[in-house]
Amino acid sequence: MDDLVLVGRVARAHGNRGQVIVNPDTDFPDDRFRVGAVVMVGPSATARVIREVRFHQGRPIIALEGIETMNEAEALAGAELKVPAAAAGTLPEDTYYHYDLIGCEVADQSGTSIGPVTGVEGTMEMSRLVVAGSRGEVLIPLVAEICKEIDVVRRRIVVNPPDGLLELNAAGGKP
Repeated sequence: MDDLVLVGRVARAHGNRGQVIVNPDTDFPDDRFRVGAVVMVGPSATARVIREVRFHQGRPIIALEGIETMNEAEALAGAELKVPAAAAGTLPEDTYYHYDLIGCEVADQSGTSIGPVTGVEGTMEMSRLVVAGSRGEVLIPLVAEICKEIDVVRRRIVVNPPDGLLELNAAGGKP
């Protein structure tokens, strides 16, 4: 169970044939949510095969084997959908899975700690690290100009933020 990675969460039931709407937690929803793919559902990590899929406004609407009614689908609301980490595949150089970045310690180039990464927001092209800073949440764009070193093995990210970025975040976006 430790080698499972989150790819989405069931938002709610859709229709009366056991389908659910998924809030994806992946940069690759077309790969993760396709007919025949297996996802592990909920805290018991029950394996379910995706038997139907379509996308509406960027979110997959899926039908899972063994879920036939609206009541069964409603019971899945909030359930996490995971896949084995080995099924995630290899990424291009300088690209990272969210789960590789979450938990990394972020520091500036002088070594001063900013805080740990608690999440990653946005699309692959416009991602932001969500960092638990000492004065609140800090959002740091995940771009090479700012994130100078990313070492997921050592769980460390070194950043060179532009002047005012950290203070802007700590002030809640107010100058």
